[in-house]
Amino acid sequence: MRGPITNLLTDDHRRLDALLERAELDRGAYAEFRAGLLRHIAMEEKILLPAAQQARGGEPLPIAARLRRDHGALAALLVPSPTAKILAAIRFILTDHNAVEEAPGGVYDVCEQLAADAAEELLGRLRGRPEVPMTANVNGPRIMEAARRALARAGYELDIE
Repeated sequence: MRGPITNLLTDDHRRLDALLERAELDRGAYAEFRAGLLRHIAMEEKILLPAAQQARGGEPLPIAARLRRDHGALAALLVPSPTAKILAAIRFILTDHNAVEEAPGGVYDVCEQLAADAAEELLGRLRGRPEVPMTANVNGPRIMEAARRALARAGYELDIE
């Protein structure tokens, strides 16, 4: 049985997946996806993973470094204007990334168990996480090179151009 933290974050994945499916043809959906994914990443990076680390006596979750590399790659792919290849790369990363978080015994289940009595407080903090301030997409060779480096750090060799 999934707990409220798992439900919140998994439901957000489904919402973001639906927006991503529409993003190639609908700029409004892409803008909503971009803002939503950055907020979701912030929820995990600023609230969920630190709470898990604190509950483990300062020891991060073993998977935390990988999640952070994925988050860095995803954020880097949100900087340039979306193309079919960039959207495909985002989909590819999210497929495995979300499975690691959502699986029974995965990141969300572990965090839910670690939170125990503090789960409601943590849930409130996650729900209350504000939107991330958005800027316009930026394009150019340096931006694409930075995205390729972020992908490589996360272990991905994806064609984004």
